Amino acid sequence: MQLNRPRRNRRSSSVRSMVAETVLTTNDLLAPLFVVAGQNQRIPIQSMPGQFRFSIDQLIIEAKEIYSLGIPAVAVFPAIEGKLKNPKATEAVNPDGLYSRALRAVKEAVPELTLMTDIALDPYNSDGHDGLVDAESGEILNDQTLEILSQMAVLQANCGADIVGPSDMMDGRVGAIRKALEGEGYHHTLIMSYCAKYASSFYGPFRDALDSAPKAGDKKTYQMNPANIREALREAQLDEQEGADILMVKPGLPYLDVIKSLRESSHLPIAAYNVSGEYAMIKAAAEKGWLDGERAMMEMLLSFKRAGTDIILTYFAKEAAKIINS
Repeated sequence: MQLNRPRRNRRSSSVRSMVAETVLTTNDLLAPLFVVAGQNQRIPIQSMPGQFRFSIDQLIIEAKEIYSLGIPAVAVFPAIEGKLKNPKATEAVNPDGLYSRALRAVKEAVPELTLMTDIALDPYNSDGHDGLVDAESGEILNDQTLEILSQMAVLQANCGADIVGPSDMMDGRVGAIRKALEGEGYHHTLIMSYCAKYASSFYGPFRDALDSAPKAGDKKTYQMNPANIREALREAQLDEQEGADILMVKPGLPYLDVIKSLRESSHLPIAAYNVSGEYAMIKAAAEKGWLDGERAMMEMLLSFKRAGTDIILTYFAKEAAKIINS
């Protein structure tokens, strides 16, 4: 009997490269960025080492550097001052507000860079929830929220957004947003739907960055139960029918099985959000000397590609791009 030797295909670096089944490139990366009010602000986020809140002037500089590294897209998230937050989240549709000005500035400065936005009320809502809250019952009001989400999408498209990202997990929001965009002539604006956004413990550092944690209760009545995968397939199917162009799973690392299942059930592009908690874990362990941060980062990002993602939203985007380019 002839002995099979799979190790022959692992014998040298060049052979390993030739037979690699999965390849990570800068085109796979999308860099999330945070914007704050002010000038010349580059404020470190303590729970996310290496990440910052940028004022608009610094955000432009960062966006230009990201594009120069071959990263094709950024997603901008606003850190709104507390005094501008209220129960109706009116700042979310302010055409002259921080977020609107930031989007216009980035698009004007780097027009070739694909610009993605966030559609949810938690940065603007004094309750810290992704939807409007009934003051008496504490219920998250689904259908009333859809109206303001649709207004947000139209405003963001008007400000230069190439992709709008509804992250709120309200029922029917993709259909409502698509109808609003089409009605205003924004036929070419993509919707990257957070179709499977789980009620996860991995969002903590992100909420620190935006000061957007719920003031009462939690998000389990609209974000998904981590125990469920069939529910994710149902959500994805609905979003696809309602007009989504890209489907996203968030978080990424604990939900590789969900990514794989979506890849097998849909022909749409699949995105994964390598969230703040996943980023912070590797950074903290690397600072302690408990693991090789760069190798762990690249291995994790490769796992998303292997599971079936086309796009990876990751705070590691710049670091990974520099390694890929070198």
